[in-house]
Amino acid sequence: MPKLICVGYKCMIKIAICEDRMKTLTIIKSWLERYLIELGIIYQIDGFLSGQDFIDLGAGILNYQIVFLDVNMKELNGIDTAKRIRELNSEMFIVFATGNADYILEGYKVDAIRYLLKNENFESGIYECIDAILAKMNYNLETVELKLKKGIREVAVNRILYVESQSHKLKFHIMEDEMKTYDLYGKLDEIEETLKEYPFLRVHQSYLVNLKHITKIVGNQVNLTGGQKIIIPRARYKEVMEFYVKNKGEF
Repeated sequence: MPKLICVGYKCMIKIAICEDRMKTLTIIKSWLERYLIELGIIYQIDGFLSGQDFIDLGAGILNYQIVFLDVNMKELNGIDTAKRIRELNSEMFIVFATGNADYILEGYKVDAIRYLLKNENFESGIYECIDAILAKMNYNLETVELKLKKGIREVAVNRILYVESQSHKLKFHIMEDEMKTYDLYGKLDEIEETLKEYPFLRVHQSYLVNLKHITKIVGNQVNLTGGQKIIIPRARYKEVMEFYVKNKGEF
C-alpha cells in the first residue's frame, strides 16, 4: 500500500496530475484542492504537462500515492505512462481520465483504480475516486449507514448532497461515480437529528442540504454541486442566509 508522508500527527497525500492541457490540469487541481481541504487532509498536488515529464522524475515518482493520467497525451499517452509507472511502483493508485471509453480494458491491465470520463459527471467522479482511495488507505472518513431494501449501505457523510422527504420516504442524493439516489423509509426530522454534528442545513421543510455542497445562493435559490437547485421558502430565507454566511468558511 502506498505510504503516506506524515507531518506531525497528520499524514500528507501527494498527488500527480499528468494532463497536456493546462486549462484541464488547472480545473482538476482546483477540484482536488477544494475537496481535500473540506476533508481536512494535508496534501501536495503537482502538475505535469506530459507523461514523460512525470516519468523523468525516475525514483522520484515513488513519493506519490496517486496519479491522474490523461489517456490521450501526445508525447507519451496515459496508458504507456502507466506501464512505465508500474515498472517502478506497483502500489501507486492510477486514475485515468479521458473523453472516451476506448481504453478501459488497457486500464485494467495496469491495475487502475478508476477510469473517469470527462463528461458532466467528471467532477463528482473525481470526488468518489478520492473517497475510494482513502478507504483503501484506511484513511478515516466519517460515514453513516443507510438501511436499504437490499441491505445496509455505508456512505461518506461528505458525499451526501441533500436529503429529500417525499411521501413518508427519504431520498438520499449521493455524489459517487455519478449522481445516485437511495430511498428508505423515515422522517427528515430524525435524519436532521442524526446529522446535527455535521454542516447540514434545513433549507425547506422537505430538504436537508449539506452546506459543503452549496456553491452559491442566488435570490431564493440554493445552487448545489452538480447543478441541482432547491428553492428556499420565504419563511426560511433569513434563517438559511444567516447560517450560510456564518458557517460557509468553516467547512
